[in-house]
Amino acid sequence: MQRKINLLLLCFSLLGGGIAFVLGELLLGSRPYDLPSILIVGIYFAIVALGIGLGALLAEMISPRLNGLSWKQRYLGLSWKLLPLTVVILFGVGTLMEFVYELNFGGIRTVKNVVMVIDDSGSMQQSDPGNSRYTAAQELVQQMDTDNQVAVVTFSQDAAVVQPLISLRSTENREKVSEVIGSLQTTEGGTNISGALTEAMNVINTDATSRGAMVIMLSDGFSQFNTATELNEYTSRGIAVNTIGLALDDPSGATLLRDIAAATGGQYYDVTDAGSLGGVFQQIYDRLGDRTLLTERSDATADSPYYAVVRILALMLVGTALGIGLGIIFDNRHLAKSFGIGGWTAGLCAGLILEFGLSGQSFGDTLVRLTAVLVLAAIIALFTYVVPVGEGRLSRRGRRDAAAAPGSEGFHSPRRNRNSKGF
Repeated sequence: MQRKINLLLLCFSLLGGGIAFVLGELLLGSRPYDLPSILIVGIYFAIVALGIGLGALLAEMISPRLNGLSWKQRYLGLSWKLLPLTVVILFGVGTLMEFVYELNFGGIRTVKNVVMVIDDSGSMQQSDPGNSRYTAAQELVQQMDTDNQVAVVTFSQDAAVVQPLISLRSTENREKVSEVIGSLQTTEGGTNISGALTEAMNVINTDATSRGAMVIMLSDGFSQFNTATELNEYTSRGIAVNTIGLALDDPSGATLLRDIAAATGGQYYDVTDAGSLGGVFQQIYDRLGDRTLLTERSDATADSPYYAVVRILALMLVGTALGIGLGIIFDNRHLAKSFGIGGWTAGLCAGLILEFGLSGQSFGDTLVRLTAVLVLAAIIALFTYVVPVGEGRLSRRGRRDAAAAPGSEGFHSPRRNRNSKGF
């Protein structure tokens, strides 16, 4: 057994990984047929396995430095047949790891119910004369996922539920919510934030499922509100209230909205121009995010050390499976060992890159995922210099083929028929 490197395999693995990354990003961005994230991530890792595996196989076919010329002559056909098996293995491991990563522990629930609480008091005629807040709310409804439910509460002196929780699975429901929001008008009266949040909680309580909920509340005023007592149910149930202060001249209004958001684990947004509300609404919604191995955690687990460890361990298992899968492709137990240990190391590095590199910025996160894929390919390809490799079949078929090969060691050519005549 020897420590050796096939530089062509390194180059082809990186090239295959890069091509696979592009295909994976297209999948991640388009999410065809509304596939769940569990399947998307599994397919992503399967594509990476196909790209790196195909690159490694082509490199060894051209220059068989790791497996030797005998592998190319006898087992190349078998290796092509084993390539799909590696792809299936990575799909299975990736899907399983994503399933584990999406599990909610410690009372954490995935937010699927969104309650929009919109101020329609008389002061809105000055801060939002064009009713941009209603347009922003309509745009958000159109952007929400099909598994979301949405409700709308308006408030001035009194609070009212203008749209109870409704599923957005159908186009008809989306249009219904948009029509309700479009019919809203600015009224007269003060700013009853206490009544608004009470009605929002009543709406949330109408859902008997265990789905998580959040509130988006927009206001331009101030009212008497005791954050120490009136937010108890929100804080005890982990329901975030994200607040938007629109054109607030009174500092006490901004302070109250900021305190409400801080107490419930939400975010406060200070907006001076009503025309930018659409982007703010979308930004709040995007922070819900899908908690996946390939994207930033933007939900309640954003700062969770538990999910950080789970992501890193998941990538280590994915890397190990990829390395062993490459060994299976070549039907070589020594390569499986070398690539497997290399995959474990590469997965650790890739997991750290994803965990500490992802930031929620589209372009930056794309580069982080590219780096993680290339690190997986490079470290696995180079690890044959750390763990020595040699010939050693994994499958019985490979051993039988070796035994039956003409001229192989330990077997003599058939005896010549003594009774035959001729030369």
